[in-house]
Amino acid sequence: MSSWLFDLGNTRLKCAPLGADGRPGDAVALPHREEDVAAALAEALPAERIEVAYLASVAHPALRLAVLEALTVHCRRISIARTQASFRSPQGFAAARSDTVRIAYAEPRKLGADRFLALLGAHAQGEGAALICGVGTALTIDLLDADGLHHGGLIAPSPTLMREALHARAPQLPEHGGETLDFAADTEDALASGCDGAALALIERSLASATAKLGQRPRLLLHGGGADALAAALPSPTLAPTLVLQGLAIWAGIETSP
Repeated sequence: MSSWLFDLGNTRLKCAPLGADGRPGDAVALPHREEDVAAALAEALPAERIEVAYLASVAHPALRLAVLEALTVHCRRISIARTQASFRSPQGFAAARSDTVRIAYAEPRKLGADRFLALLGAHAQGEGAALICGVGTALTIDLLDADGLHHGGLIAPSPTLMREALHARAPQLPEHGGETLDFAADTEDALASGCDGAALALIERSLASATAKLGQRPRLLLHGGGADALAAALPSPTLAPTLVLQGLAIWAGIETSP
């Protein structure tokens, strides 16, 4: 029987089969509304029953419940990922200098599971320090050094959430449209430029601070639904759309290791 990985965020639900090599297979994005989840999972998942569904969730409790109820129809067991103060991979972390990731938070429950799993996925790449930016409903930024030590992070509204919040308070300000310019000459472009610019400035400032702290520039990893829109304006970013699923696959290795 197969095992599957599920990343339920505030914006998207992504899933992928867990391969025999301990890595996620091809990922698919599914509808995110409570009323659509059951049908979407029924269409995406294999006909035969799944052995284990590994779930990472930072979504609203009602949506999380809808996903859990839908998954019970398709799998024998559900395992929910939780943030840990430190995580030592049973298989090691590839070419990484350390086989343990340690988070900066004194209270692990306060660090979202998606951010925790992204740290695992980044460290498993074995390519040194990383500044990990998740661009979804929120913009999250986390610094991880080459030894697997998390130096903390930041949370801010993403450009999409900024636009939604402005539109909710001032409906005359359009929620969508526009392009990013240095100085815009209409409202749509001004909104796109301002909201994208705020996110870009925070990422660039964090990258400069991380470089000063570590004595060298970390890799810049971007994931989340809004990552593509920001990538072109950032210095040498690496798009890592399945980073949370990669971390979830590593977390699942605890249960599957001998």
